[in-house]
Amino acid sequence: MAFLFGALLGLVLGVGVVMAFARIENSRAEQRRQLAATVSSFSKLSVQDLKTLIPTEAYPSWLKWLNQELVKIWPFVNEAASELIKSSVEPVFEQYKSFILASIHFSKLTLGTVAPQFTGVQILDSDIAGITMELDMQWDGNPNIVLDIQTTLGISLPVQVKNIGFTGTLRLLFKPLVAELPCFGAVCVSLREKSKVDFTLKVVGGEMTAIPGISDAIEGTIRDTIEDTLTWPNRIIVPIVPGDYSDLELKPVGLLEVKLVEARDLKNKDLVGKSDPFAVLYIRPLSAKTKKSKTINNDLNPIWNEHYEFVVEDSSTQHLTVKIYDDEGLQPSEIIGCARVDLSDVMPGKVKDVWLELVKDLEIQRDKKPRGQVHLELLYYPFEKQEGVSNPFAGQIQLTSLEKVLKTESNGYDVNQRKNVITRGVLSVTVISAEDIPAMDVMGKADPFVVLYLKKGETKKKTRVVTETLNPIWNQTFDFVVEDALHDLLIVEVWDHDTFGKDYIGRCILTLTRAILEGEFQDTYVLQGAKSGKLNLHFKWTAQPIYRDRDRDQ
Repeated sequence: MAFLFGALLGLVLGVGVVMAFARIENSRAEQRRQLAATVSSFSKLSVQDLKTLIPTEAYPSWLKWLNQELVKIWPFVNEAASELIKSSVEPVFEQYKSFILASIHFSKLTLGTVAPQFTGVQILDSDIAGITMELDMQWDGNPNIVLDIQTTLGISLPVQVKNIGFTGTLRLLFKPLVAELPCFGAVCVSLREKSKVDFTLKVVGGEMTAIPGISDAIEGTIRDTIEDTLTWPNRIIVPIVPGDYSDLELKPVGLLEVKLVEARDLKNKDLVGKSDPFAVLYIRPLSAKTKKSKTINNDLNPIWNEHYEFVVEDSSTQHLTVKIYDDEGLQPSEIIGCARVDLSDVMPGKVKDVWLELVKDLEIQRDKKPRGQVHLELLYYPFEKQEGVSNPFAGQIQLTSLEKVLKTESNGYDVNQRKNVITRGVLSVTVISAEDIPAMDVMGKADPFVVLYLKKGETKKKTRVVTETLNPIWNQTFDFVVEDALHDLLIVEVWDHDTFGKDYIGRCILTLTRAILEGEFQDTYVLQGAKSGKLNLHFKWTAQPIYRDRDRDQ
């Protein structure tokens, strides 16, 4: 939880003190001259050299010594870290607190008498400028922590954090290596991966159930704080030797464009009527970096068609989280389900169209009941050209009109210029055929036809009716003039023709981004809302991109 920030920081300082000074207190002048020479040499050692100096078989005895020394200095670490947490973590809480929480402060805080124990150590391969060490750590602490919680309802609650247990791997990056004690300029502290943190919350003199949603809000705030401030690639930078260590900070490396298209078959959370769903999306759970969609009232198959942008700082380890809630008005919103997609699965410059299964909890997936699906379209733009990655805006690839507008001299993506482009053009859609359409009459056949239209348009196109078949072939082409393709949707519906009307079979809802980037392609789409059926479509995009009138917009 958030107080782990201070605890880990105290540990790093304690470990640094133990490692750097415990062995040199009584050194003589000659020994100090030898030590200076050794330190100078140490700063030039490779990681493999360091592994040779500290063989693997020596790790158990080294850990034993480290744990013994940590127990000795823990009372001092406890005192220093407790004050550090109060001054540094409360502002962090403010960034991550749930909307139901007005403020969080510490009214009591000590880390207790039980020191963490290191159970394993590993030195990782790294560059010659630094050393990465991983320490497996366990802590079943007995801290005394009471939070002063103010809710947005005006209610004050003293909440005690009890039964704390932590198991995880502490990653320490010692960088840069320098020719003075303690041989490194700074330490980057993080958790290698999302760690197991157990704790219970108890209202002092009351019950957590007194205010619905308060327990989940506090627990969510604590866990979000841990994940976003401490879990790699996020890190805490602790300067040891005075200097500029801005190069160690996490920096933006790209931009993720996300189109929240729709959801389907959402679990109904209302006793009367249907849920009123809205979505919350984030890479980092900071309130300033979290996006919230509009609410679609009384609909379990909402269409949002909303576009968001997220700054990416490490595409290899970060992920996009989406949570779907039921809007309860003045009451706390109830979660319908959540999903996550790893950014490492999104190829730079390539549109990724995904349907994600919603689950109750991303960490503990015991509840297997269906909660619906959410439809996203993802497009990742790296700020700089990446080694070994095919750049769709590179000169050797035939460019679409949009790509020519966005291409920069550095072979990267001009994000700011892209924002000023309206993607206007003509979309040609060929409805080729359908397969395995469900039977709609007593003879086991159907008389299908297709209706196409743009969500932002008024004109509807319609194929001819193909009678008595479940595998119709149309091969009909329709042209749509699109005014702003990046923010529009193509809706393709399949209907069954009857003498006295028509029956709905299913639909496909498609973004236009792939057509814009690829220019021309053909694909097969599963019919939503139908027991079976696929639709074969061909797309061709003729672009006429224009710049926005900046003066008019201002």
